[in-house]
Amino acid sequence: MTTVDLNSDLGESYGRWPMGRDSEMLDIVSSANVACGMHAGDPAEMALTVARCIKRGVSIGAHPGFDDIHGFGRREITGNTDAQIAALVTYQIGALQAFARAQGTKLRHVKLHGAISHMAMRDAHLAGVFVQAVHDCAPELVIMAVAATELQKAAESAGAPLVCEVFADRTYTDAGLLTSRAVPGAVITDPDVAAENVLRMLDESAVTSTNGVKTPVRPETICVHGDNPAAVSLAETLRKRLEDAGVKVQAF
Repeated sequence: MTTVDLNSDLGESYGRWPMGRDSEMLDIVSSANVACGMHAGDPAEMALTVARCIKRGVSIGAHPGFDDIHGFGRREITGNTDAQIAALVTYQIGALQAFARAQGTKLRHVKLHGAISHMAMRDAHLAGVFVQAVHDCAPELVIMAVAATELQKAAESAGAPLVCEVFADRTYTDAGLLTSRAVPGAVITDPDVAAENVLRMLDESAVTSTNGVKTPVRPETICVHGDNPAAVSLAETLRKRLEDAGVKVQAF
């Protein structure tokens, strides 16, 4: 039986401003990427999300992003030194590790968020800085890397524990990268379209661009973004279609 992980970016509420439908998503997904207070989330939300994951048996991962809560971490920030990037990643992993330890559990993985992830997908040096930072502070963590990008290459080159990620709710470019959210149609909200795309990815071991260009990938974990307005419906439909096709959904 084929096995695949289903992940979502969660814990993104901030103070009195709610984001996403985390309680419902945690009944569907097998792994959660928890915002660490920089691009989204706050200390109380981090603690609450860890508790919710424990209650539902969902694997927990850190989701570090740029220090850009106003831009939700989706604005590219340049000019950082390698040491600054490493410190940014280490700080956020360490914060979530503390909340996990306080509740008697451990982190399983780490996944970059938003703009810094997109930059590392293209930039081999930045990807390497990220992988080294993870190795230095928490080498046991599995790196969740977008498939067929510099992130995957950097993790493989370093011999780091790795799972390759594809996206249910995003379209792809001919280069095998995610289409910019600024492009109309880049975010998929139709649950059936998303499910069909994922089943095709698993069947073909490839992602298909909007122009029909295929990029070989190894789909091991599938992301449904928690802030997608259709996130719950999309995740429910996707999980059902996967299980109907004989694919077992469980944490890696």
